[in-house]
Amino acid sequence: MSNRRQHLTLMGLILAALVGALLLAIPGSPAHKKPTLGLDLQGGLEVVLKAVPPKGHTLTAADLDRSVSIMRSRIDKLGVSEPEIRKQGSNQIVIELAGVHDAAAAAKLIGKTAQLQFFDFEADVTGPSKNLNGNIVATGSLYDLLKQVQGKAKQGSPEGYYLCKTKKAGTGKKAHTVHSLVTTNGAVPTKKELLRSYKGKLPPGGEILAVPKGMTVVSCPATSGCLGVTQNQAQAATYYYLLKYDPSAKNGAPEMTGKELKLSGTRADFDQNGLPIVTLEFTGHGQNVFAKITKQEAARGKLAASLAGHGGDPNYVTQYAGHFAIVLDGVVRSTPYIDYLKNPDGIDSSQAQIDMGQGGSINEAKDLALVLQTGALPVNFQQIERTDVSATLGKDSLRQAWEAAAVGLLIVAIFLLVLYRFLGVVAVLGLAIYAALYYAAILLFNVTLTLPGFAGAILTIGVAADANVVIFERIKEEVRAGKSVRAAIAAGYAKGFHTIVDANVVTAITALVLFAVATAGVKGFALMLLIGTLISLFTAVAATRAMLGLLAGFRWFGNARFMGAQGVQRARWLQIDFMARRWLWLGFSGVIILVSAVSLATKGLNLGIDFKGGTQVSFSTKQPVSLSAVRKQTADVGHADAVVQGRGKTAGSDKYQAFQLRMKSLTSAQQSRLTQDLESNVGATKIGTKNVSSSFGRQIAHDAVLAIIVSLLLIVIYIAVRFDIKFAGPVIVAMLHDVLICVGIYSLVGREVSTSTVAAVLTVLGYSIYDTIIIFDRIRENIPLMRRAPFATIANVSLWETIRRSLATTLITLLPVSALLVFGGATLKDFAFALLVGIASGAYSSIFVAAPLLTMLKEREPDYRKRKAQAEPEEPSADGARPLRGRVLGRRAPDAGTVALEESEEALAAEPTPALLDVSPPVESASAQARREKRRQRRKTRPHGRAR
Repeated sequence: MSNRRQHLTLMGLILAALVGALLLAIPGSPAHKKPTLGLDLQGGLEVVLKAVPPKGHTLTAADLDRSVSIMRSRIDKLGVSEPEIRKQGSNQIVIELAGVHDAAAAAKLIGKTAQLQFFDFEADVTGPSKNLNGNIVATGSLYDLLKQVQGKAKQGSPEGYYLCKTKKAGTGKKAHTVHSLVTTNGAVPTKKELLRSYKGKLPPGGEILAVPKGMTVVSCPATSGCLGVTQNQAQAATYYYLLKYDPSAKNGAPEMTGKELKLSGTRADFDQNGLPIVTLEFTGHGQNVFAKITKQEAARGKLAASLAGHGGDPNYVTQYAGHFAIVLDGVVRSTPYIDYLKNPDGIDSSQAQIDMGQGGSINEAKDLALVLQTGALPVNFQQIERTDVSATLGKDSLRQAWEAAAVGLLIVAIFLLVLYRFLGVVAVLGLAIYAALYYAAILLFNVTLTLPGFAGAILTIGVAADANVVIFERIKEEVRAGKSVRAAIAAGYAKGFHTIVDANVVTAITALVLFAVATAGVKGFALMLLIGTLISLFTAVAATRAMLGLLAGFRWFGNARFMGAQGVQRARWLQIDFMARRWLWLGFSGVIILVSAVSLATKGLNLGIDFKGGTQVSFSTKQPVSLSAVRKQTADVGHADAVVQGRGKTAGSDKYQAFQLRMKSLTSAQQSRLTQDLESNVGATKIGTKNVSSSFGRQIAHDAVLAIIVSLLLIVIYIAVRFDIKFAGPVIVAMLHDVLICVGIYSLVGREVSTSTVAAVLTVLGYSIYDTIIIFDRIRENIPLMRRAPFATIANVSLWETIRRSLATTLITLLPVSALLVFGGATLKDFAFALLVGIASGAYSSIFVAAPLLTMLKEREPDYRKRKAQAEPEEPSADGARPLRGRVLGRRAPDAGTVALEESEEALAAEPTPALLDVSPPVESASAQARREKRRQRRKTRPHGRAR
């Protein structure tokens, strides 16, 4: 009665939780919450920024924390709802802006370093940027400017480096050399960093130019009215200057920085002519420095005008006045002059302004003011990945993900009903409870749903179903052993609980490691996998147990046939001597691994854009379009080297409705032009773009290796504590076996490797050990029950008892993953394929690799070596007959490697002493016979017993 009350209480609590989950999900209810969709499901922008500290500065955690705070402030001012900004690794920041409208503008604004500097222009220009008369000289080519100071750059340590490329243009008399600037975001601190995208080697036609120590390069757009441009020199879009640079000196250049600004007084405005400006307000110290510098500039201008004989003439003020250069991120934004006639003692004011120029707009002024208001980032940031997802593409992905989840859940439910009959009904109800609580947890904890996260949720459907399979197989074993249904349920849960815990703990370890070290997309998968694993453990151990406990009180539920547990489990085709054929299994695995290794060495992997770097554009078309037509369009806009791939089903010889383009990295302007051209000429829709640097791929590979090492270390520790240190070795070998086969098959079939593939391979680690733990747990249980049996016999019996569960759980897990492969869309097909290969390999390795290796290790122990020797066959007799080896409970067995399963089950039914496999001489003692007869008589008198 007490147990029944406990089950009723537990079911009441579960029903209350389900009501709460229903209120969260139903629109219009007071507690209703909408799920938070990631940008890949609703469109938006994702940017991964890598911190690049200046020379001599060591990046600290405080630098990243300050940068995250500044970026969050900027995004808040942009009005983006629910942005996600987080640190990743030791030097990266990930920013996700779901539903953002102007992705290009937002990306440019977020990572802007906003290093505001104020130079006394005439005093600070140096080298070729100043002529013999002391006047400013603008140079239209950075190559030409730096080429003049390379001799000086060899003296001391350069401030930074630029990469230029040289090529020939034109033919005949019009042939000329063109020097193009490759480094466009300022000088790079080291040569190693400069050549990282080229694998450390100088590209063809490349030339490295150094910036001499104590100098810095600033640029000036021609539209802003650059100083020092003469009528005789060739016109350029951008001009360059070399300035003195010694920020550590007390009176060095730049004379002021953005630290001297009052952020509250910095805003966008219009000047008296209606042109956009940004007003600046200085701190008390900044005001003093500004007054001192402008006084010096006024004195210089007055002296120069007096020496030229124009000291009091206002028409010559602009010709001789000193200029105060306002430089933002290495670009001259304004060069206001100091009127020495109006301000002979300089400007003692707390305010100044930045002119946006004739071509400037008020929106540009607002963006600049926003960057200045939020302060300067403590270090520079380099954009290493950018992903733009259109809203239509996101909705399409969301629909495909829901379809895959629904179909996977339905197929698993049908399979459970067919396999377990009424127990399957209980399992399906448990899955329904699991799904409801899982969705409620997502809403309560405000988990951001992403495509990899959906994949994790779909995978946990198999994990949740498998927990029920473990319990139900145990219950059926106990029923066949002669126990009542109520007793069988209690015993099944008692024996299966620690098995489920061990299996789920290793899955949780993998998920936690993935979440800790992996990249942004993989983190979503790991989080969903972890939540699903915990909830599936609860539903299997609590919800289904409460339902079965309540049903066990009904007479009709006690029918063994009703539960599919009648008779003896006769699976003769599975009762093979696995350990006797161990070298066959290991040889088969060796051949597959060898083929995989040869393929990896010769073909390699088809690395996606995440590892190679560049720009990837995916889009769909309403009507089938040929690959040649898309190639022609990409070539017409200057991307003839682009790799054009059709995705999905073909509609003719080479026609598709889904495409993917991969090419070298594009600028925002080039990307916009390409997408517009595809929309107008091939009818492209659902366009998604992704820009990734090659360093991002190195980060992914580093994280993956780290995740594998940490996972293996934690799993070895767990197995050593829960089992035995010798159990850990075969588990690790089996895991590496599965990873090698998974990667090798990817190489053989040429599928693209992306960040999702890495997540799938890491997940294979967790699933491989999940299945192995189930088998090893039964071996651990049988070791004390079979005290005199050779270890090979123990392993065989354990495999016979668990192989149906292993096959069932593998199939159950493969079903939702197959649904993901079919219905998940192009985005997740490669991910699902890796899971399919890994799960199948994991099921194989658990039986045919891990168990034989454990047997080989344990047979080296003295006790098991002795048992093995005792079980060796004797020499044939004179008539050629070979004596039979071993016995089970005094009966001769066919051989030492095969034990009749039905006799094992009969022995297991005996109470209170479990069945023991005995390899003593075949003569059974009288006391043993008496004990066996007593056990038979007790079974006959039980109400639910059975006589043999």
